[in-house]
Amino acid sequence: MSSPADHALSPHISSPLIELDRATVVRGSAVVLHALSLRIELGQHTALLGPNGCGKSSFIKLINRELYPLAREGEAPVKVLGMARWNVSQLRTQLGVVTGDLTRDLLDMPQLTVMDAVLSGYFATLVLPPDCEPTPEMHASARDALTRMDAVGLADRYLAELSTGEARRVLIARALVHQPRALLLDEPTTGLDLVSQQHFLNLLRDLARQGVTLILATHHIEEIVPEFGRVVLLRGGRVVADGSREDTLTSEHLSFAYGGPLHIRREEDRFYASHH
Repeated sequence: MSSPADHALSPHISSPLIELDRATVVRGSAVVLHALSLRIELGQHTALLGPNGCGKSSFIKLINRELYPLAREGEAPVKVLGMARWNVSQLRTQLGVVTGDLTRDLLDMPQLTVMDAVLSGYFATLVLPPDCEPTPEMHASARDALTRMDAVGLADRYLAELSTGEARRVLIARALVHQPRALLLDEPTTGLDLVSQQHFLNLLRDLARQGVTLILATHHIEEIVPEFGRVVLLRGGRVVADGSREDTLTSEHLSFAYGGPLHIRREEDRFYASHH
């Protein structure tokens, strides 16, 4: 729970984006992250790769304060932008987050327009609060965010009517409306066809070049485009490899992480996996 003092805190601009110091997360009776230590700098586009259940989504939820680490007296297992304590609404002005849970929640609202969905990002709510009137500046920023995601033509449509690819672009526009320091994406291409997937990855590459730090959680090696200079490979809630794409995306590392023989090949600037 946040305290009034949290509102007085402000992020340290020169601090790492994320610092984990032996962070352990338990969900139910299962340990989903085991004493994880990891440091990610601002501007360091990072892919979290691993099979289903390896801890990728739990990592995103941990950073976004949807999950909390086991407490250790006098220590801070998790810091974001140099701070261990955050008011959650303030944190979400610094981080844009797109997850499957958020996608489902928003698509369950049949009368939610695309513009209102993007504007709701200002208030960290699923719908516009009745006592909050978006300003003209907010509307302009929302339209700009939709333009960046090649979705401004959808502004007056209902979100629930869109294709999966269109809805995903709108949700990233919602996450960008604050001009956040970083964008956290959990399996963002789920449900997209091959053409929509490629279009989406091209948009991510554009965002990376524009200076938005990207943290991508995925189990698809082909989604790790060249802008991701770092790959963290997870298995069972633990880091099993961490380094450049070239050093991490090897047949040996991937076969171990995924629990079966995989052959990794490189074609130009992309990596692909096939089963032996």
